Amino acid sequence: MINQEDLAKFTGSSTNFKHWSKKILYTEGIQFVAEEAQAYWLIDAIASYQTNELLSKHPELKEFQLWQLEVNADKTAVLTCSVDSDCHPDVVQNLEFTDFPLQQIKLYVCQTVLMLPSEY
Repeated sequence: MINQEDLAKFTGSSTNFKHWSKKILYTEGIQFVAEEAQAYWLIDAIASYQTNELLSKHPELKEFQLWQLEVNADKTAVLTCSVDSDCHPDVVQNLEFTDFPLQQIKLYVCQTVLMLPSEY
């Protein structure tokens, strides 16, 4: 089971992994989350939004995206994407069920690389 302390240990990445969609790369910290939390679906979900439609409507998202997954007590969740924490989300995806082990996780996409905030 992962925790926030595990994630904070990742402070940079010497290796980037290529997502099968070829839309994003992701860091060692993200690989750790995907393996330990069985959350490759989270990478897939974020990669699925890296479309010309979204990025052309919101050009600032080409440079930086803040993704947040909030898990509720009933195992439903909300995945959001925005330019910054004080901005209205550009993407909101409701999830009917998740077994993701953390109540919340924040992730960044910076110039097509998905990473943990501590890796920024």
